[in-house]
Amino acid sequence: MSTHPKTERTLVIIKPDGLQRTLAGEIIRRYERIGLKLVGLKMALPTKAHILKHYSLDPNWKRIVGEKSIEAYQKKGIKPPSMDPLVLGDKVIEALQRYLTSGPVVAMVWQGAHAVKIVRKVTGGTEPLTSDVGTIRGDFVHDSYQMADTDGRAVRNLIHASGSVEEATNEIKHWFGKDELVSYRLVQEQILYDVNLDGLLE
Repeated sequence: MSTHPKTERTLVIIKPDGLQRTLAGEIIRRYERIGLKLVGLKMALPTKAHILKHYSLDPNWKRIVGEKSIEAYQKKGIKPPSMDPLVLGDKVIEALQRYLTSGPVVAMVWQGAHAVKIVRKVTGGTEPLTSDVGTIRGDFVHDSYQMADTDGRAVRNLIHASGSVEEATNEIKHWFGKDELVSYRLVQEQILYDVNLDGLLE
C-alpha cells in the first residue's frame, strides 16, 4: 500500500547565521503558514564529524558537488583549483564543516503533502543572490557564490533543506531518534486534507 503524500517528511536545519540574525521565528512561520506540520524540533551544536556524516549519507554527493564546482569555475572563465571533482568536493565539505559548527543550529522535521518540494520552494535556491523574492533566502540574504569563493568559505544561506524524499529519510534518521518525532493532528489538517470537508457547517 502506497504512503499518502500528506505524511511526507523533510529535514530543515536553520544554520548558525539564521540563528545569529534572529530569523528562526520567521523561518518557522513561513513553513507553518503554507500548511506544513512541525513534528520534530531541537537545538544542537553539531560536531565536524556529525556534519561530515550528514554530507556522506549520499555516496555521490561529494562527486556531484565537485562537478558542479568545476562547471561553475569554467563558466566564469576561471581555472578550477583542481579538475578532480572529489578534491573540490572535499573542499566544499571542509567549508561546510566550518560553517555549520560555528554556532548552534536548529534542526526541524516538517510533515505535509509534498513536504520536500514545498520546503525547497519556500526556502529558495542555494545561492541567495539568485533566489526569487518571496522565498526565505531571497528575502533575507544577499550572499553569493562569488563572495563565498573570494572569502574561501561556504555560502551563508540560512537553511539546509533535504533535496529528495530519500535524502530526507536518511537525514532525519541522522539528526533525530524515533522518540524525538511526534505524531499528532492539527485542526487545520481537516481543511487541507479532508476529502469532502465534512462537518464545517453548523
